[in-house]
Amino acid sequence: MSLEGRSIVGDVCAECGESRDRHDRQVRFRLPDPVLGLDEAEREALTWSTDDMMQVQGYGAFIRCLLPVSLTGGYRVTFAVWLSVHPDVLQKAYATWWEPEYATLELPGVLANAIPPWGDQVMAAPAEAVVQDQGQLPYITGSRHAVLWDVLCREWPHTDVLSGLP
Repeated sequence: MSLEGRSIVGDVCAECGESRDRHDRQVRFRLPDPVLGLDEAEREALTWSTDDMMQVQGYGAFIRCLLPVSLTGGYRVTFAVWLSVHPDVLQKAYATWWEPEYATLELPGVLANAIPPWGDQVMAAPAEAVVQDQGQLPYITGSRHAVLWDVLCREWPHTDVLSGLP
């Protein structure tokens, strides 16, 4: 990776003033937003899940995917988000997740997390995810939703994205 064009002095980014450690981050959503309101006992009673897939009775089926956001200067924040999918899509994903067919898995669905700083603007946005590397979660690579498409395709100023992260 080339450092050409990056404005980093020591451990602080000259472009945004944030610690360099906050660049090239991964942010993992623990649960899909629609199930956050359930208490733990209720969630356990209603949920079938693995680390990266879940079905919650009355709330839907979800698959964890990666949503990369490009930052200026060649940096990237990758969100591990939940994609709400049809139960048939979840069953197909589960059947192929640990098989060679995983490489060809395509997942249509809608985003099930409000990604900062876009929040509700991208919540429930239609999205498509595909496997780019068999050793990783599927990547969200497309959307017919204007804001989510912009999130995927644009290079964002550091402060626009990093300021909304924990």
